[in-house]
Amino acid sequence: MDTVDHEKIFRAAWEDQANTTYELPPLDVNQVLADRYELASPLTFTRTMLWDMETRKARRPDIYIPYVVTGDAQAWGEGDVFVRKSRQRLWLRPEADGLVLEQTHLDHANQVVTFIGAAELPGPTGELLHAGTEQPIFHVEHGTAGTEERPLNTWRIVHLTEAPDPRFAEVFDRIAADPQLPGFVEIYIRDVLGIELTRR
Repeated sequence: MDTVDHEKIFRAAWEDQANTTYELPPLDVNQVLADRYELASPLTFTRTMLWDMETRKARRPDIYIPYVVTGDAQAWGEGDVFVRKSRQRLWLRPEADGLVLEQTHLDHANQVVTFIGAAELPGPTGELLHAGTEQPIFHVEHGTAGTEERPLNTWRIVHLTEAPDPRFAEVFDRIAADPQLPGFVEIYIRDVLGIELTRR
């Protein structure tokens, strides 16, 4: 599979002042669990678990972010570099959706997943796919930080715009203000670890 330098492309886009960037504060998973949840069994959520969740979510966003992905997702390519397509809710009009195409890289050494959005990419059988045009193309980094016993979930996004668009910051400010865990962490705890949890 033809590939790109995912990290270099993301870094260049992030540093381009015409683009629209946003970085969520690092999320202390265990602190939020202690503050906001009742669990059926004791749990220390580890960095290993968090990275396992990120690698699963990279290939199956329909399972881990069903509140964003509106239908089946598909990924093709072996190993740590692959292409992903999914229909996702638009950031500014969540009642509508569009096709998102992403070139994906799992960096196990640094525990970062980089998604490079594209306007068009070959599909799994060679047909040319075209992303939706209702919002700018975007690149995303998901990752883990912190220690094994106190992992931090990290996330940042850059939209390829002609000038910074504050409307996107308003959307992500609301996400950052949510005191609960992201849905994908709840899903992993419940469905992979087999531990029921209830929001306080």
